[in-house]
Amino acid sequence: MSRSLPLLGAGLVAGCLLATGAPAQDADPGAIVDALFKAGGNQPKVRASGAKGVCVKGTFTPTPEAKALSKAPHFAKAVPVTARFSMGGSNPKVSDKAKPVTRGFAMRLSDPAGDMVFVVISAPVFSTRTPQQLLEFATVRAPGPDGKPDAEKIKAFAAANPETTRQAAWLNARPVPASYAGVDYWGVHAYTLTDAKGAATVVKLRWAAAAGQLGLSEEELKAKPDSFYADELKERLSKGPASFDLVAVLAEKDDPTNDPTVQWPEEGRKTVKLGTVAITAPEPDATCDAATFDPVADLPEGVAGPADDPMFAIRSPAYAVSLSRRTN
Repeated sequence: MSRSLPLLGAGLVAGCLLATGAPAQDADPGAIVDALFKAGGNQPKVRASGAKGVCVKGTFTPTPEAKALSKAPHFAKAVPVTARFSMGGSNPKVSDKAKPVTRGFAMRLSDPAGDMVFVVISAPVFSTRTPQQLLEFATVRAPGPDGKPDAEKIKAFAAANPETTRQAAWLNARPVPASYAGVDYWGVHAYTLTDAKGAATVVKLRWAAAAGQLGLSEEELKAKPDSFYADELKERLSKGPASFDLVAVLAEKDDPTNDPTVQWPEEGRKTVKLGTVAITAPEPDATCDAATFDPVADLPEGVAGPADDPMFAIRSPAYAVSLSRRTN
């Protein structure tokens, strides 16, 4: 197994934060959260992103190869998982049928030594490169007096910031997922996995759905209610686990680690299966609502996020702001 180049440094709002070589926080986390809330209609007591979702539980079982890449204890034995599937954005009434909206998958893998948290989305790229760009991206989507965002402002912003159109283009080119369990999820940030001997491997992570890509036809979509994911998932889990293979895509020379709007090509790329997440049953919402899934603060030794990606760094303070406004 070959090693990729080491990460240049050490290191969203849920489904949503990023990077250039700029300072880690070139926009205030509180301002970003405010803008995300406004874009969703300023709904009370909800998440700034992923407001609509389902709490679940399960197990992560690592492969033997995982321990060879990372010394994290979560890759040495099976561990329990608390997770939450969600729709992107701060509107808890968003339709499950919306196409250009990411589906989210936040998970906490628990071990006595500490947690390992990932927050991933149903697209291989994020919507913006930097916190400042995210602030502007959300601001132009705030509804006006008529309750709708200004389409011309959005169009002008996209023209000036073409990288912000990549995520929507990916989602619009594919069918609406028929299930939270029927779509792949990606970590848009680069991670460094370090083994017991100190050897480092830079990767991006993908959660590949065992059920495959379950898309809805236009006719099937029309027949669905606006909220069908929760019931579909409950019925699915009553018949057995919903599983995802965690796959590490190994970095190659010149792969950027500081721009989550850029997708690493996967064709012909070396990959390593790290394990399987098996979601087994629903959990009460309170289980997921009691705290935040912080993918920055909750990483064990052996797994590190990117130091050169300010969108990764700003997730932790932005999540904390969102949690405080949701619970106070």
